[in-house]
Amino acid sequence: MKPIFSRNIDGKGRLIRFIGALVLFVGAGFGYCYSGWLSLVLAASGGFVLFEALRGWCALRACGIKTKF
Repeated sequence: MKPIFSRNIDGKGRLIRFIGALVLFVGAGFGYCYSGWLSLVLAASGGFVLFEALRGWCALRACGIKTKF
């Protein structure tokens, strides 16, 4: 059995997820003007995507769903 957070994406997938995390964090900054909850949700999502990028792990792939990157 594999460890729970074993790497399952390559460098390109990690880069895509890192850029996605940055976009979510910027969106959280702009969303704060409209709603604190929106900002919180976007920041939490950005944190999770950043974790995926730094760890080299994709939650969807861990569930068996094939992703492009």
